[in-house]
Amino acid sequence: MITYENTILLCWAAFIIFWVISAFNIKRDIRGGHGDWWWKFWPLRAIVAAGIIVFVVERVTTGTAHFTSSPETILFLRGIYAPSVLLGWIAAAVSVIGVSFAIWARVHLGRNWSPRPAVKANHELVTTGPYAYVRHPIYTGLIFMSFGAALTGSFFGVGVLVVASAIYVSRVGKEEKIMLELFPDEYPKYQKRTKRLVPFLW
Repeated sequence: MITYENTILLCWAAFIIFWVISAFNIKRDIRGGHGDWWWKFWPLRAIVAAGIIVFVVERVTTGTAHFTSSPETILFLRGIYAPSVLLGWIAAAVSVIGVSFAIWARVHLGRNWSPRPAVKANHELVTTGPYAYVRHPIYTGLIFMSFGAALTGSFFGVGVLVVASAIYVSRVGKEEKIMLELFPDEYPKYQKRTKRLVPFLW
């Protein structure tokens, strides 16, 4: 049965699977990036972290270490409020839009992507596709997807939004500093005609 809860989780699953597969075809990092072992194994860390979250939430909500419910039931069981069915599906729609935007941006960025701010070999300044609207569309999509999860009112969704927003907003400045160093003439012009994360606003 398709529910808004498992639709939201499927968005996150699609994100993780796509990112893990696409991470095998990226340019070499010259400076920064995933040169150390901690960053080389970031897909595995993401999967392990997701598993730990499900386990901890299940243990807290059921008082047992054995899985007795589906993941979506476990993660969305408790929260600040119980959403209506309409709000739940709005949350799912927001998540779908968010992951679609992030994947579109990731495809458009191509081999220039890195799991953390880095200078790539033959680094290119991409300003088309979703990058014509915001300078960090992958982060925009993921924050939007996190907002969708938070709309369910669950502690899990709100927590994901807070953590994701803190991580991605903090990375914007680092990435922009790198881009200004690499493209001192083009990037300031690009900054003037686009926003960081929210089209037309910020």
